[in-house]
Amino acid sequence: MNLLHKIQSNILSILKSMYADKAFAESDIQISPNKTQNKGDYTVLIFPLAKKAGKNPTELGNEIQSGLKNLFPELGFEAIGGFLNIVMNDQFWKDSLEALLATDFQKMFPENDKTVLVEYASPNTNKPLHLGHIRNILLGWSIYRLLQRLGYNVVKTQVVNDRGIAICKSMLAWQKYGEGRTPASEHVKGDHFVGEYYVLFESKFQEEYKQFQLTEEGKDCFDQRKKQEQSEKEFFTEYKNQYFNNQSTLGREARAMLLKWEEGDPAVRSLWSMMNGWVLEGFEQTYTNLGVDFDKVYFESETYMLGKQIFLENIDNGIFYKKTDGSVWINLENQGLYHKLVLRSDGTSVYITQDTGMADIRYEEYQYDSCIYVVADEQDYHFKVLFEICKALKAPYADGLHHLSYGMVELPSGRMKSREGTVVDADDLIAEVINEATKNASERNELIDLPQEEQNEINRKVGMAALKYHIIKVNPKKKMIFDPKESVDLQGHTGPYIQNAFVRISSVLRKLESEVTTDFIAYNPINEDEKELLMQLSAYKGVISNAAESYDPSVLANYTYSLAKSFHKFYHNHSILKAESPDAKSFRLSLSKVVATILADAMHILGIEMPEKM
Repeated sequence: MNLLHKIQSNILSILKSMYADKAFAESDIQISPNKTQNKGDYTVLIFPLAKKAGKNPTELGNEIQSGLKNLFPELGFEAIGGFLNIVMNDQFWKDSLEALLATDFQKMFPENDKTVLVEYASPNTNKPLHLGHIRNILLGWSIYRLLQRLGYNVVKTQVVNDRGIAICKSMLAWQKYGEGRTPASEHVKGDHFVGEYYVLFESKFQEEYKQFQLTEEGKDCFDQRKKQEQSEKEFFTEYKNQYFNNQSTLGREARAMLLKWEEGDPAVRSLWSMMNGWVLEGFEQTYTNLGVDFDKVYFESETYMLGKQIFLENIDNGIFYKKTDGSVWINLENQGLYHKLVLRSDGTSVYITQDTGMADIRYEEYQYDSCIYVVADEQDYHFKVLFEICKALKAPYADGLHHLSYGMVELPSGRMKSREGTVVDADDLIAEVINEATKNASERNELIDLPQEEQNEINRKVGMAALKYHIIKVNPKKKMIFDPKESVDLQGHTGPYIQNAFVRISSVLRKLESEVTTDFIAYNPINEDEKELLMQLSAYKGVISNAAESYDPSVLANYTYSLAKSFHKFYHNHSILKAESPDAKSFRLSLSKVVATILADAMHILGIEMPEKM
């Protein structure tokens, strides 16, 4: 039991002796780093204890202070208002450092027998991965690593949306305008190649639509807009969709291709398989560059019929109902939602149908305790409905479903649009940040003596840290305005700034690794910068728990920045190589080693690699 825990236990004993009828528990007593202006390293918040005891906070603080002074005469206690501040002695800090040096941070949490599925990425095979996918992927990967650290058995999954009208648009455009070109013949990555045809389809459709607007029928339709209470944007969006479905030649051909796909037409299926293969190969390259992978990949083409039988079997028991046109619905008004269509009148499924079936199939496969869907907040309502349907079905996994809803990523110029080709492409962004890191390294000339291959690898790590950290440091629920220029800034609140702290320590340890010992018994007094670092290092386990349990990797990301910032300040204010005594040198080397270990471990959880030089 460390000293803080002993203080916590003794405060509990004091409270129980004075207020036996109030049922105080150890969890009521929170000891945290002191953030007040008053003297003290740690503080105990007295207000909640006083409320439970029915006592004035100042009086209760003085009572606890008196008891602790008798028990721990070597420490300093000061009760001020609703706070009890504690001044630790030098031995406490030395003991803390020894404990940290002996800690295996990868085994801080015991293993448990619970299984968690994390679903992330889940792209469409009609276009390459873009900036929005990067945020999704990095969140999913970080959550996987955080939960894995907490001892869970974590299964990484994705559902690839490889069917539907959007996929047929790319296929049709290639069939009409591709002239037999392939990614290999054009020396273009497969997903980029197919994505170009998706944009081309939209361009050709726009041309067709403009021509229609000039016809008498088109003019009549637009004249009708004046009689409707719709904004111009709403009208044009709605009518363009109507035109695509009812009059467009390209729309008719795309829908015909989709029907042929559903009927299993050999030629359409062959084209579909070839183009999807190009895209999936491209996706794998991007995943590799991002340093992520999956344990199980599901394809919508194989799962879109799932769930249909579940709904049909539960009509008679009143969970679902049929309308006169044969469509199947569920009434969720009592849950604060609306009536939701789950099967169309022709018996075909909607997204909620297959998602319900997917939850069921995956439970049969993995017997999971919880499943986390990493999906943008545009789908908040969809997941509320899905979870309520699973509860209505009394599914054994219903209470373990969680939607990690995150804000969309936008550009300074506004929202990205795939059909118009205005997205920030994931591969281009990766190349851009690595190129920026390479330029910065070249200007500093610090890597010039290294072999080119080693320089390239360091620049890759620095560039990827800039990209990943820039995204992960933002709370998932917040919308991001992503400025590419800001993202590659290698100074300030950035991944490379944190990497630089690690590199500084690595440089020192390469010279003095043999002098890292626990032989610092005579070192005193411990200075304020060293205390600050030790308090932050001791909080690491709690930070991981908090980040994992709140599904918020930004908690850990911002912790690493705070720790790196504290180290840079310590490094500036206090010499390590020329410390004032051998004990001081040994203490600071050991402290620096733990900082480097935790920085590397935390960044590893976030999917960020640490270079030895930069």
